[in-house]
Amino acid sequence: MTRPLAAVALVGGALLAALAHAAALPEIPAGAGVPAGALVIIGGALRPDNAAVWRRVVALAGGPGARIAVLPAAAGNPALAGATTAALLKRYGATPFVVPLAPRLDGSDYRKVADDAAVARQVRAAGGVYFVGGEQLRITQALLRDDGSRSAVLQAIWDLYRRGGVVAGTSAGAAIMSSTMFADPPATLALLRQGLEPGRTVAPGLGFIGNDVFIDQHFLVRGRFARMIPAMLGTGYRTGIGIDEDSAIVVRRQRHVEVLGYKGALLVDLAQAHTGPGGAGQPLSITDVALSYLDHGDRYDLATGRHVPGPDKGAAQAPDTAGHRSPVYSNDILGNNAVLDVMEKLVDSDQREAIGIASGDPRLPGPQPGFAFRFRRSAGTMAWPSGATRAWSIRDVRLDIAPAVSSVVLPAAEPERAR
Repeated sequence: MTRPLAAVALVGGALLAALAHAAALPEIPAGAGVPAGALVIIGGALRPDNAAVWRRVVALAGGPGARIAVLPAAAGNPALAGATTAALLKRYGATPFVVPLAPRLDGSDYRKVADDAAVARQVRAAGGVYFVGGEQLRITQALLRDDGSRSAVLQAIWDLYRRGGVVAGTSAGAAIMSSTMFADPPATLALLRQGLEPGRTVAPGLGFIGNDVFIDQHFLVRGRFARMIPAMLGTGYRTGIGIDEDSAIVVRRQRHVEVLGYKGALLVDLAQAHTGPGGAGQPLSITDVALSYLDHGDRYDLATGRHVPGPDKGAAQAPDTAGHRSPVYSNDILGNNAVLDVMEKLVDSDQREAIGIASGDPRLPGPQPGFAFRFRRSAGTMAWPSGATRAWSIRDVRLDIAPAVSSVVLPAAEPERAR
């Protein structure tokens, strides 16, 4: 017997308490209206020559000469990361300045800087803010006070965003865009086997995109779609967007999403999903997860679900008309780009479904339980091929996940014989 997603409870009382900490879940105050600004959420590893993304950040901040505050709080070497990012923004026409606010910045007390009125005024007057990558917990550590309330600088960023400025972030700077973010998650297979660990797997983010969309980054190259699903289940999200490296989504006031960059983003929709009979601490079993791939140039309306393929895409391709005439299968569905490869082959084939496998490390002692991923074409599945590249835009491929047969265990090595 399966359970509708609406009936799935949050995992663990400690997790409930952490996520319900109202002060640490920044929301738009009642009556303040929807922010007039835009978000540029980058999946990490943004190349210096990705002009489409860099130029959009500058344009949304006000165009040539725009003042952009660079926040290197997440970085392990914030001085270097801040200077490098500022130099790139300057190359693309901005007038950036680095905010000396980072837990690992030598010679600076980040708590004092975060509540420095002069620094806050400088940030508030800028046209945009850019969060560099690194560890996302360092960003919330730097910008939230011990009681979870906003520091003066964080309030200034919200003021900038509300009046029409841009808030951009890459990697860790993308993770903090949702109200809940990954903190210190286990490996994906462990998360699939056991679910969220209260107080560790997730933590409050800064919530610029709102409380209804879960954001993750480095998404396709690291196979992170499988970790997003249990995280969304455990925290009550229905919609998740995972952005790949060297790619970005631009989110406008009207909740319109546009995809820029080298690749794109995977949309994870749990609105019609059903979970299996297990509970907290049990292996994940779920059916009818809806996956859609938003490619470069695509637009998506978060309010209505309307997906408009990019200008290089042709007409939607009819099923069973092209390409692959043999079973579609991946024995490492968590591998680099594997989920998108399977989806593309499925919509360009005579097959109705595809199978992916994720298994444990055969070098570990004892059997390691794995998972089977079944991808299905549904009545709503649509796909648009590019006329210029091999890329696709894909709408509504269904995914079922269930525990699978244990992985192969390698035999123990024989003791080395004496020569």
